[in-house]
Amino acid sequence: MDDGVDRAEVPTVCSGVSGGAQSEIRKLLSFKVYKQRWLVLLVLCLLNCSNATIWLTFAPVADQSAQYLKVSLDAINWLSLVYMVVAIPLSFGTTWMLDTLGLRITLILGSWLNMLGAMLRLVGQPNAVSDDMRFLVVMLGQTLCALAQPLIIFTPTKVAALWFPDHQRATANMIASMSNPLGILLANVISPLIAKSSAEIPVLMLAYGAPTCIICFLATLGIRTSQPPTPPSASAESSGSEPFVQGLKLLLKNKAYLVLLLCFGSGIAVFTCFSTLLEQVLCVRGYTNDFAGLCGALFIVFGIVGAGALGLYVDKTKKFIEATKINMGLTALACVAFSVVSLMPRQKFAVAAVCSLFGLFGFSIYPVAMELSVECSYPVGEATSAGLVFVSGQVQSVLYIIVLQALTTRLADSPQSTCGDAAFSWRVPLMVLAGLCSFFCCIFIVFFHSRYRRLEAEQEASYRPKRGNSTAAPSAGT
Repeated sequence: MDDGVDRAEVPTVCSGVSGGAQSEIRKLLSFKVYKQRWLVLLVLCLLNCSNATIWLTFAPVADQSAQYLKVSLDAINWLSLVYMVVAIPLSFGTTWMLDTLGLRITLILGSWLNMLGAMLRLVGQPNAVSDDMRFLVVMLGQTLCALAQPLIIFTPTKVAALWFPDHQRATANMIASMSNPLGILLANVISPLIAKSSAEIPVLMLAYGAPTCIICFLATLGIRTSQPPTPPSASAESSGSEPFVQGLKLLLKNKAYLVLLLCFGSGIAVFTCFSTLLEQVLCVRGYTNDFAGLCGALFIVFGIVGAGALGLYVDKTKKFIEATKINMGLTALACVAFSVVSLMPRQKFAVAAVCSLFGLFGFSIYPVAMELSVECSYPVGEATSAGLVFVSGQVQSVLYIIVLQALTTRLADSPQSTCGDAAFSWRVPLMVLAGLCSFFCCIFIVFFHSRYRRLEAEQEASYRPKRGNSTAAPSAGT
């Protein structure tokens, strides 16, 4: 009878041991995985994707959104930036919630906030509120969705650790993490297709709001428990065992983790700048919103393909550090290339190719780097170690976007521009962005060195029965 349980493979450590002892060792080493893990992963992926589409609803159609909401482009950028601003103070509470209250409560709360925010944005329509209040209502809805983001985006490493065996963790984390860029891909494609003019912005918000109700229903009724009845791996037995404050202290003393925190946080900021400002950068040289959406889509598609290949490779080889360093170096080169070709008019093929390479090398690092943050900081809880990396990215994203916008200069004459009322030069900001990306990539490649602490702990736990008393119960935290 199908009990919803898949039997995990048992390491071959029982050779040369008597029959009774061998049976006991197999019992100690036999971890179970449950089919329910795929439902939990599906709900997380849908929620992550939906939240991302809401985040970037307006960025691909910034000019139309500004006309509809009767605000400046800077104000439209804040509809995206509010995600970073809100996430920074809430992130510490989210990591505590995941490691103490559990996965189920966190995801259900995130799904309700995401739905309520999406529904509130729909209230900001001409026949519902005045022109002066329209932007404030949409911003309030956007803020509620921003409150949900940390509750959602911190969970992939936690889901992978609690529900999946060690040979599926990187792949599960990759699938969950890449659902966020999939949402960004959908936003880059759907927003320009629907919102051809400012009058169609309400239809666009409805298109992104309707799925949130279904996802909220699935999360509330589908996720029954935070973790399976029995752990899928040795490390899952002690996941989140370090108290939150003690975990923070351990992270601040971990030099390798601090290098990753700073450098990969910068990488997240570079990606955020690219996603948020792509349309504004390309329109100056005469590229349309549709083409900017295509470039954003290529960036995400190639990133997902790269992440899939890299996740499978790392799951088999466990070469987290080598994969991350090589890809970060190639990402820096792609960022430099983008800062050059995006300033050239009538170079659609070159711009699209560079955006594809940028995504292939840069975006694919995200799930591997998040797993690496857990490996180099174990036994600190997954939500804490991966969450702080995300916080670093959010803080740097806000700083980067503010600085880059401050470095733009208004063009007196730009006959090629498709930007609407005003066109700005992005030459200096793009050079600064490429320089920052290259600098932090070099810092990571040179200074990041670490052991795989979680893998070592699991290996020790697996082989401990063979070295010691075969009938003894496994020690706490293994």
